[in-house]
Amino acid sequence: MDSDSQRFELRIQIQPADIDDLGHVNNVVYLRWVQDVATAHWRAAAPADAQASIGWVVVRHEIDYKMSAGPEDEIIARTWVGPASRLTFERNTELLRAADRQVLARARTLWCPIDMNSGRPTEVSAEVRAGFSVDGQSQQS
Repeated sequence: MDSDSQRFELRIQIQPADIDDLGHVNNVVYLRWVQDVATAHWRAAAPADAQASIGWVVVRHEIDYKMSAGPEDEIIARTWVGPASRLTFERNTELLRAADRQVLARARTLWCPIDMNSGRPTEVSAEVRAGFSVDGQSQQS
């Protein structure tokens, strides 16, 4: 995690299966990366007991595609948690081309924490909330 900006970053290598008939990364792959970086952030930053007892489900995805990525690009997925209510957490993600940090896509996702035993929505502890409560303002490029 970048301590200055409170953003978590994950490097992603484009795979041959990610490329569509137009010769660039398919839009569905961008969405998969949004989920991959969210999962990686949770696993890197959440306490072990929280990881064992809390799961996350998507309530809503919004994604704006800015530029395409090609087979030769390396991607940086950057994410941070914005505003949270009792049962929803807003997570922001930017997908960047590593070579020049050009924004390829921006996403806003609402996640709901669920109890892993019951499968029902649950509140998170103050410790978890504090660890993921950061400024939800996206950097504009």
